[in-house]
Amino acid sequence: MCYGKCAKCLGITLIPLALLGIILNTLLFFPNGETGYNTPEKLAGTVWCFSGILGSGLLMVFPILVFMGMENNDCCGCCGNESCGKRFANFSSVIFAGIGVAGAAYCFIVSAVGLNEGPKCTTTRNSNYTYIFTNGDYLGNYTMWDACIDPPKIVTWHVTLFSLLLVLSVVQIVICAIQAVNGLIGFLCGECSCCGSGSYHNCIVTLSYRTLTHFLPN
Repeated sequence: MCYGKCAKCLGITLIPLALLGIILNTLLFFPNGETGYNTPEKLAGTVWCFSGILGSGLLMVFPILVFMGMENNDCCGCCGNESCGKRFANFSSVIFAGIGVAGAAYCFIVSAVGLNEGPKCTTTRNSNYTYIFTNGDYLGNYTMWDACIDPPKIVTWHVTLFSLLLVLSVVQIVICAIQAVNGLIGFLCGECSCCGSGSYHNCIVTLSYRTLTHFLPN
């Protein structure tokens, strides 16, 4: 079933992205690879939201498993009806794609907030770890980055990792959205021919015919 093969490919694509999200979020706890800064007093609050570990990482395991198992999953044939089983499997993939979108969206929002508020750091005038930037005004003004003394180069580290998480989460949202559409078409079209030339065209034509015959009088 081509819908299952497509879902499997999308699931495989999500695996390295989920692992990368976990790695990037973990690196945020160790500015420049140094230990001793991983406390709530010294790191930005958005780091402790675990957006890459939970949202783009662990939560993505559920859609990955469902997508990868789609090709051979007919939900036990729905009490002997394989066609019904394939439809239900496609519909379930839409639900889990929504879970993936939710997790990636969480990572996206936290990353955007993290970039906007900037990191915590100390300055020459203040030995306390505080947010010295507001409203993301520092992002386009690199000279402001030198105001942070400790942790060293924390702004570069913070901006780079959160930017990567932001892009990663967008890619995950797109992949899950593609599977949501793929699963929805598979659910509505059922067992129509999905391989070869004009596969999706054939499915749309079949779906349109079924819709018309449902509403038109006999």
